[in-house]
Amino acid sequence: MNGTLHLAGGHILVALREKVTLFWLLIFPLFILTVLTLIFGNLGESGEMSFRIAVVNLETTSPGPVDFAAAIARSFVALSMAGSEGAAPLFVLHQPAANDDRSAFIDGETEALRLGDRAALVVIPEGFNEAMQSAVQGEAGESYGATLDLFLSGGRTASDMAASIIAQVLAGLERELLETVGRFQAAEAVATESVFVGADEDGRTYVDYLLPGVLLMGFFTSGLFGIPGTILFNRDHRVLRRYWVTPLTVPRYFVGVTLGQLGLCVIQFGLIYVLGRLAFGATIGIFRPLPLLFLVLAAVTFIALGFLIAAVAKTGNAGMAIANVLNVPLMFLGGLFFPVAGLPLILEVVALVNPITYLADGLRASLDVQAAAYPLAVALAVPAGWILVCGLVTARRLNWDVAR
Repeated sequence: MNGTLHLAGGHILVALREKVTLFWLLIFPLFILTVLTLIFGNLGESGEMSFRIAVVNLETTSPGPVDFAAAIARSFVALSMAGSEGAAPLFVLHQPAANDDRSAFIDGETEALRLGDRAALVVIPEGFNEAMQSAVQGEAGESYGATLDLFLSGGRTASDMAASIIAQVLAGLERELLETVGRFQAAEAVATESVFVGADEDGRTYVDYLLPGVLLMGFFTSGLFGIPGTILFNRDHRVLRRYWVTPLTVPRYFVGVTLGQLGLCVIQFGLIYVLGRLAFGATIGIFRPLPLLFLVLAAVTFIALGFLIAAVAKTGNAGMAIANVLNVPLMFLGGLFFPVAGLPLILEVVALVNPITYLADGLRASLDVQAAAYPLAVALAVPAGWILVCGLVTARRLNWDVAR
């Protein structure tokens, strides 16, 4: 037993002494947590997300008692005002001055939209008031025939989000205008209630979502690179042969390396969790049975993946190549940093067989960061299945000596 523990301790000391290993196992996860939190840390906080949009009112006449075009323009102006306690406005609004050429302004804003400097351009066309007035005077349920021109930047998330918010603004404004002219039927309206799934009464920030993912990322890179690197390079340099002439057996060596890798995971957990809590204000309480179960399951799963790579690779360099090929796709398709949805079929298949998908989902659900996408039994069973498969392949194929 002492020999096994000495081997585990030696595995930890070697990992912490090597600069490359130290960077990937400890410094890189802390770097990712810091950078992503600083960039996206304000997501989800009220008043901290603003969209740069332009609004142009081309309407010059108002044939009825209500100037619908002006009412819409005023609504966007109101949403560009700073909120209470100095909160940032929802929109940063760009409008032409009274004597500006409207066509030239639209051309300039369209170019800014193309370059990504604007999230949306709203154009209220000429004749909008007349079309609205005709619809108001018509039969209930009649289509307005009045449309706004909304220009978006294709493929940009900010533009898509701004379009969704503008649609909600216009829907609310439509109700107010209908109430003004006596056309709104409250009894026929569909009531809605917003429920934020997976958020507690105090709300969650992006760092609460990110911290579990970075913890899993640290465990993943540690197991994926640490295990095959230790075994394969020791085998290639005939270090393992020296172990086999001692009373140390293969099972005890296996246990020693596994315990050493788990020790590295504990060190990673401590540094990442403390940084998230103290530096970035994470609020998740991870010291509960179910979150700890998922963390232990994740560490063992990734160690098993490392042994699988050691079993199929013939040399240390080949093992590192396999680990590099698997590293980025499995991390990003597992949803460690951002939600994964709407993937092409082939990528969706990879995500569904990826153990990280279920570990990240189960860990975040157990921390009340988000609602679970998979039942608890599935989130536990899939990683456990990977551990079983990796263990069986390792037992059958892993060569512990350089001799063939």
